[in-house]
Amino acid sequence: MASYDPFARFYDTVMGDAEPRLAAVRHAIARYRPAARSVLELGCGTGAVLAGLTCLPDRTGVDRSPAMLQIARERDPDAALVEADMASYRTERRFDVVACVYDSLNHLASADDWQAVFDRTAEHLADGGIFHFDVNTVGRLRRLAEAQAWVHDFDGHTLVMDVRRAPAPSDGRMRTTWHLRVFEPLHGRRYTLHETTIAELGLPLDELTERLRRHFEVLECVDGDGAAATDDADRAHVTCTLRTT
Repeated sequence: MASYDPFARFYDTVMGDAEPRLAAVRHAIARYRPAARSVLELGCGTGAVLAGLTCLPDRTGVDRSPAMLQIARERDPDAALVEADMASYRTERRFDVVACVYDSLNHLASADDWQAVFDRTAEHLADGGIFHFDVNTVGRLRRLAEAQAWVHDFDGHTLVMDVRRAPAPSDGRMRTTWHLRVFEPLHGRRYTLHETTIAELGLPLDELTERLRRHFEVLECVDGDGAAATDDADRAHVTCTLRTT
């Protein structure tokens, strides 16, 4: 998984308002775990979502990027922040809520890594707790790969994002590579280039839900409008809880 370190200070501006993601997490909590007190956010990044969950006094975030975590510490000094890979992170603690938003799961390189996150989440979730996450669907990744490079000007900088389809087996999955470049202006016509290449993997929703069923009962899987998500939706928002035996 590539690092977001080169983009840490640009990340919040480029990604925009965190409120839609926060609203989805809050909705899941209010509907399925209203008495929640603790949350573990996987791939917490700059802490924009974690800091917005002050309704939960016990907040822990995990991310691989030291630069992103530094911003998160400044934003939410009361949160416990851990530099770790979310596919292998382990703690003895259990949480009322485990969240993973901003399509962080798509950044995992293999379906086995997705399964590792689901396995670890099952270990970290309290009885009656909820696991809420969002993912880019295979349809959205396909459309991004078919589109022209995206250019975005912000705060005097220019972002160029070029998404390309990567080879993948004929299993319905979608692999893409994202070439991200931020041109930061200096004096005159000179620029500093910040760039990285990030891979995203999309799983068909049938495979996704089948993998979840090893540990979880899926409570809802919806698109941005609250309708049942499909592989052609832009995003799937999934909330689940541990299966009872």
